[in-house]
Amino acid sequence: MSTVNTVTEQLTPAGQAIEHDSFAIIDAEVGPHAYTSAQWPVVRRMIHANADFDFNGLTDFHPQAVAAGIAAICRGGTPVVADVEMICSGLSKPRLAHFGMAAHQFISDEDVIAQARAENSTRAVQAMRKAWRQGLLEGGIVGIGNAPTALLELVRLVREEGVRPALVVGMPVGFVSAAESKDALAELADVPWIVIRGRKGGSTLVVAALHALLSLAEAEERG
Repeated sequence: MSTVNTVTEQLTPAGQAIEHDSFAIIDAEVGPHAYTSAQWPVVRRMIHANADFDFNGLTDFHPQAVAAGIAAICRGGTPVVADVEMICSGLSKPRLAHFGMAAHQFISDEDVIAQARAENSTRAVQAMRKAWRQGLLEGGIVGIGNAPTALLELVRLVREEGVRPALVVGMPVGFVSAAESKDALAELADVPWIVIRGRKGGSTLVVAALHALLSLAEAEERG
């Protein structure tokens, strides 16, 4: 029986070979790390996405993060809420569809823009609030790669409104509140999270982490 995932792998043998060879090179060159066997495939795919070995060490996990992410995916129909359209565009639609999932973002919605202007806040804050009002955050997977204010608002919703996402992949990049927003997320004990410490991050890394979890979920589904 083939050990290749049929949905979350590259679609051709040549593509699979390149991806697997890339992972083998990363494994050979990465050096020591403290990640578990469940966490390492996530970090490895993030390194693969950016060719940056700094993510060995900068990436941090809530103890239940990987298990919670896989469970949410395998449950089927779990929404993915992103801070920006780039994450939604980067996620493989066939891979999401296999688990009955869809990605959502509201950053450019007219009502979001209007409310941000009215309250002198950011579109990212209002987009998270819209996702909350629509019931997409409760039990959902949240991926934030661009906007620290989105992550800070999500942390507030968890603390003050009792929102409980299944998993938060918090990786906003930047210089203003990026590191601080991820530190705030990592203080949460009741919501599983994956973060990149410091200023580094980005939507590409959120996509890579989620694709790794989709692959792990498919492997678990196949037994």
